[in-house]
Amino acid sequence: MKVDGKHFRSIWRERDGWSVGAIDQRRLPHEFIVANLTSCEDAALAIRDMLVRGAPLIGATAAYGMALAMREDASDAGLKRAYDTLVVARPTAINLKWALDEMRASLAPIDPVERAEAAYARADEIVEQDVEINRGIAGNGLKLIEAIVARKKPGETVNVLTHCNAGWLATVDWGTATAPIYLAHERGIKIHVWVDETRPRNQGASLTAWELGHHGVAHTVIPDNTGGHLMQHGMVDLAIVGTDRVAANGDVCNKIGTYLKALAAHDNNVPFYVALPSPTIDFAVDDGIRDIPIEQRSGTEVTDMTGRTADGRLETVRIVPEGSPVANYAFDVTPARLVTGLITERGVLKPDRASLAAAFPERIAAAAG
Repeated sequence: MKVDGKHFRSIWRERDGWSVGAIDQRRLPHEFIVANLTSCEDAALAIRDMLVRGAPLIGATAAYGMALAMREDASDAGLKRAYDTLVVARPTAINLKWALDEMRASLAPIDPVERAEAAYARADEIVEQDVEINRGIAGNGLKLIEAIVARKKPGETVNVLTHCNAGWLATVDWGTATAPIYLAHERGIKIHVWVDETRPRNQGASLTAWELGHHGVAHTVIPDNTGGHLMQHGMVDLAIVGTDRVAANGDVCNKIGTYLKALAAHDNNVPFYVALPSPTIDFAVDDGIRDIPIEQRSGTEVTDMTGRTADGRLETVRIVPEGSPVANYAFDVTPARLVTGLITERGVLKPDRASLAAAFPERIAAAAG
C-alpha cells in the first residue's frame, strides 16, 4: 500500500539480497523507521517486542528468520535451533508455527550446502503467498460492501467499524480486514472507517489511522467503548475485524475487545465479519474458547502511555496510580455464533467446522501431521 504516494510493504529483502528490512511499528505513528534484521535472533526479537505484529506478518518474519539462520548455520542442528528460537517468540498467532513448519518441511530434506538459498526462496514464496491471499480477501470482501451500496446506500457512504490493526501493517501488503476497504476505495466507492483506538497498545489509533490516512481513506478514530453507541444509532453498516487464530469450530481469537464489539453488533443487527488468510485457521484446536492460549503481556502497556508532546518530544507517562495491580490479557475469543461470516481468499464462509473443512481440506491434513 502507499505511504505519501510511495508503495511500501511491511517487510522485504534488502538490496544486499540477504538482510531483511521491516517497518518498526513501535515507532509509528510519530516516526517512520526501517529496521534491518540480520540474524535469526533479530527476527525473534522483532516478533517478541512487536517491532512487527499481526499474525500474517509474524509468519513472514519467522520465515525470513529461518533464512537468516541458514545463512549462518545450515546444519540439522542449526535448523532445529532456529525453529526452537522462533516458535516461542509469540504464543497466540498460529501463523508463526505455520510458517516455521513450512520452512522446516522444505529445508529438512535438502543438503545443508543448499539450504540457505532454498530458505530464502521459500521465505519469498511465503511472503508473495500472503500478498495474493490478501488480494483474494479484498475481492471477496468487496462484494459485501458493494451489496450494501446496492441494497440500501446507493451513492452514499458505507461506514465500516474496525478493531485493532488488521491492515497492511499486520500483513505483507493489503491487510486482511482493510483489504476490502482499500479495494472499495480504489473502485471509487464512498467509504468511511470507524477506527477503534484499541487499548492498551492503541494499534487502531497508532497504526490503522496512520495507514488509512497515508493511503487517503476517510476515517475517524474513536474510543474503544464508542462502537455500541454508533451501532445503536445506525452509524455502522458492517464491522470487519482480523484474527490471530480461528479454531476448527469457527471461534475467532483476536485482539482484546473484539468479543464486546461482536456482542454489540449482534444486539443491533450489524453484520460482523472476520477477515482471515487460510494459514490462520487452526484445525488442531476444536474449541477456541477452551483451547486457544491467551497471551498476557506486560502490565506497563496498561499503566503507561507514550505520545508526542506539544513541543515535539516523545514522552512516556504513567496513567495508573502507583501500587494498583493491572491485568493485561492481549486477546479474547469471539464465539462463532456471533460471527456473520469469515472472509477468506476462497470466499465468504459460514463460521463452522463443515464450511472451513470444505474450503480448506489441505489445512486439515496439515493439522493431522
